[in-house]
Amino acid sequence: MRITEAIDFVGIGRPGDRGPFRRILTVEDMRSAARRALPRSVFDYVEGGTDRELALAGNEAAFHQARWLPRQLRDVGTVDASTTLAGEDWVLPVGLAPTGYTRMIDPAGEIAVARAARKAGVPYVLSTVGSTTIEDVSAAATAPWSQLYAMRDRDLTEDLIRRAADAGSPVLELAVDTAVSGNRLRDRRNGLTIPPRMTLSTIADIGRKPRYWTRMLRHEAMDFAQVRASDRTGVFAGGSIADIGAQFDPSLTWDDVTRIRSLWPRTLLLKGAFSPEDARRARGLGVDGLHLSDHGGRQLDQHVAPLQLVAPVRAALGDDALLVVDSGVRSGGDVAIAVAAGADAAFLGRPYLWALAAGGESAIAHLLGIVAAEYRRTLGLLGASSTAELRRTGAELLRWA
Repeated sequence: MRITEAIDFVGIGRPGDRGPFRRILTVEDMRSAARRALPRSVFDYVEGGTDRELALAGNEAAFHQARWLPRQLRDVGTVDASTTLAGEDWVLPVGLAPTGYTRMIDPAGEIAVARAARKAGVPYVLSTVGSTTIEDVSAAATAPWSQLYAMRDRDLTEDLIRRAADAGSPVLELAVDTAVSGNRLRDRRNGLTIPPRMTLSTIADIGRKPRYWTRMLRHEAMDFAQVRASDRTGVFAGGSIADIGAQFDPSLTWDDVTRIRSLWPRTLLLKGAFSPEDARRARGLGVDGLHLSDHGGRQLDQHVAPLQLVAPVRAALGDDALLVVDSGVRSGGDVAIAVAAGADAAFLGRPYLWALAAGGESAIAHLLGIVAAEYRRTLGLLGASSTAELRRTGAELLRWA
């Protein structure tokens, strides 16, 4: 055996054989790469939850409790993983959930995420507290879905809605779970601000993560670009995460949902965690569906995992409503679990930030390739030839530990 063959046999491989991410085979591998790339405070921002982080752990645990009972001897020679969401066809029942301050992870930020999503054929939701405007994201990629935090300043809120409509955003997601900001202890202990301030700990970290800081210093300073573009008061010029959260409207009610429904001409979702009763009320007000989420365990601790809400909320909404879920999705197998439980799609949050940190747009593309392969493989092993079939027969295939 030649030495090059021996190296391949033991799994070391040769540089360039399978690209720069050849050793990243799972989402968890991408997380490890992000940990190596990011300063501790930034990695903690991505990783952290609220209070004791029980909801954070519970989100992933909910997926771990699922067990499959597949159907045998089904023709899965051809597997169709595609789906339709909000009237548009997508390659996978996967989306990229809204995350704030994305340029803090890498200067390419939201534009890199949007481009990777477009190429992979999955939707991306731009956050109100994104660090790139919807106009710039739309020009660089395509009009994203838009997440909306209702602000104390109603004029600012309405301008955010107008700009999303003008940009061609097909879906607006009104976040309803941020009346009070979660107690994110990691960010508080790290003193995280937007933009990051030069403190003694920051300066010390430059020596440990020079590649990160070199990239950041070569690009323009980051701020709350998306909401700042609608701000007339200067409130969003900078500050801590808690400072910005204090501008969210704590008086938001169902009456505001009615008002926002009247302002938004396209698909409207409410984003948060909902009981079946609240789900029915939302539909009664003309809301098109729900994005089940607990902010990735970053708001209310000891929260019911959003995955556990999928089946009862689907029963309350009926089959014609759009229902997507995030929080704890870590593989294509998890996507299949969410779809089988009754969701139209499962959205990734932290995983694509890990990929952005590990290698920018190309790493996000690699991540989505991993998830797509896992999802298609799961369909085949379940005896389901399509996403539509998995949605239709999921209750027969799922068991819970």
